[in-house]
Amino acid sequence: MGADAKTGRMEAAQVKAMFDRVAGAYDLLNTLMTAGLHHRWRERAADLAMVGPGSRVLDVAAGTGDLSIELALRVRPGGQVIGSDFSERMLDRARAKGAGVESLRFEWGDALELRYGDGSFDAATVGFGARNFSDLALGLSEMVRVVRSGGRVVVLDFTTPTRPPLSWFYSVWFDRIVPLIGHFSADPDAYTYLPQSVKRFPGPEGLAAEMERAGLREIRYVLTAGGIVTIHVGTVV
Repeated sequence: MGADAKTGRMEAAQVKAMFDRVAGAYDLLNTLMTAGLHHRWRERAADLAMVGPGSRVLDVAAGTGDLSIELALRVRPGGQVIGSDFSERMLDRARAKGAGVESLRFEWGDALELRYGDGSFDAATVGFGARNFSDLALGLSEMVRVVRSGGRVVVLDFTTPTRPPLSWFYSVWFDRIVPLIGHFSADPDAYTYLPQSVKRFPGPEGLAAEMERAGLREIRYVLTAGGIVTIHVGTVV
């Protein structure tokens, strides 16, 4: 895979290639790894975006499109959701799943260099993608830039619990079970990268601080799934 042997880090091009390879099995494996709960987590993220009919929303690192589709159901009639991702094969899956959903389109895009103008959206979201940003600060700043004043930025991702017994279960699940599940995918190494990327990602307070540095205010977060998933939300000044 070409990841750094000590940190598990990969360059952006390597991450893109990895997601291209796993796109076909991504939805099934995601459901297995989360016991199907990822759909509920995305619903809660969409709740916190506080969008409705007529809203314009950008879903960054949209993957196979589940959060984009959830948002699109909330902005009709008259709204628009753009799901952006740098993996064309993930976008192919997203377009197939979202076919026929009103006011939804998927576009190729680099999260670190969004092609949209300042204040173009009422909200921006990212679901399980921020920890794959090669530059988290830049990715968050770009999301803030394209959202209007008073709009919201929502970040949904895994976090690492620190208190037993959940921390013990989490370690077994992510360090042993998830890589084992990954053996059924086209790229087993991708599911070794997953727990490594979660461990590198800032904890809830650290991510909140990153969001504040990016220009967000009124930042709060919700811990769910027993403390292994966080949903952060902040308001653009």
